[in-house]
Amino acid sequence: MREENQNQGDLKLKQESIGIGKDAASTGAVSRGKNEKLAALSSSDNTSALQAVILERKLKYQEKPENPESKTKVQPARLGGDKALSFRRRFTNTAIGASMWLCGLLVLAILVSIGYELISRGIGIISPYFLSVSMKGVYGGMQAGGIYHAMVGTLLITLVAAVISVPLGLLVAIYLTEYAGNTKFAKLTTTLVDVMTGIPSIVAGLFAAALFTMVIGPAYRSGLMGAVALSVLMIPLVVRSSAEMLRLVPNDLREASYALGVPKWRTVVSIVLRTSAAGLVTSVVVAIARVVGETAPLLITAGMFDAINSNVFSGRMETLPVYIYQQYTSTVSCAAHAVNCNPTINVERAWGAALVLVFVVLVLNLGARFVAKKLSIGK
Repeated sequence: MREENQNQGDLKLKQESIGIGKDAASTGAVSRGKNEKLAALSSSDNTSALQAVILERKLKYQEKPENPESKTKVQPARLGGDKALSFRRRFTNTAIGASMWLCGLLVLAILVSIGYELISRGIGIISPYFLSVSMKGVYGGMQAGGIYHAMVGTLLITLVAAVISVPLGLLVAIYLTEYAGNTKFAKLTTTLVDVMTGIPSIVAGLFAAALFTMVIGPAYRSGLMGAVALSVLMIPLVVRSSAEMLRLVPNDLREASYALGVPKWRTVVSIVLRTSAAGLVTSVVVAIARVVGETAPLLITAGMFDAINSNVFSGRMETLPVYIYQQYTSTVSCAAHAVNCNPTINVERAWGAALVLVFVVLVLNLGARFVAKKLSIGK
């Protein structure tokens, strides 16, 4: 019995070896057939080296090679068309680049011309005397008077407007970005802020005048009224620019703070506001520079005044834009026998005050850039 089982095992081994030999022989035959076909195709005069490689890949995966003649022949591109297309692209690119350069040069020329006019017309009257005296007691074409009272009024009114606008604007921006989400009230608030951004400045002055007339009386004029009018213009600017700065803070910082168990209000104060401090300061300074040159709302609210008034809660107060308007629109006539009378002194004062106002705005913008650079992360 044992011998019979051994004989059967030997028989199976022989059959398996024979099968393996047959498979090897068949595999060798197939490979030899592939090599012969590849050699025949590669030796053909009409088959390139690239076609031989492609056919080798197809034979490897036992794919039937396609008939080269059945393929659609690709028509060679016409050189004339390529040249025309390339010329058209180069011409378009050159024309667009030249137009951009011309627009930049045009804007630069406008800015240079404005700066030249300001400096050439206003630098002649700028002096320590002009910057340190007011217009009290000055009339006609007298070679006297300055802008000190207007500088004080501009500083005080703008400061009060910033005190009113900056906290309100920042708090509204924080609410819209951190707490409101996509609620209907948040969308309504954003829409109203956008509408307020585009209102004319004279409307803000009318609003402030109507408010104080209703509360105090129709004869009331003060720097506070002008500050409220300017704050109506400042708040939308602070809200929109600050909200955009807060949205730039990565959500990963907020989530990491929440994961550590930090409350939301502390996350906003310690993480969000500190990260966006540079952008927030820039937004505030740009908003101040935007309203410091307003004239129409201050004509209605603060009015005109020739003397120095340091009390923003009582009495009229003049600013640099109103001073420029007053001097440029006034007329001076000198008699034939008049001494020390200059018929163009009012225009010279207006250009001098305009130069000082532009310098103030320039200093504010440069200060915003400097503060943003110092407060930015990684600097």
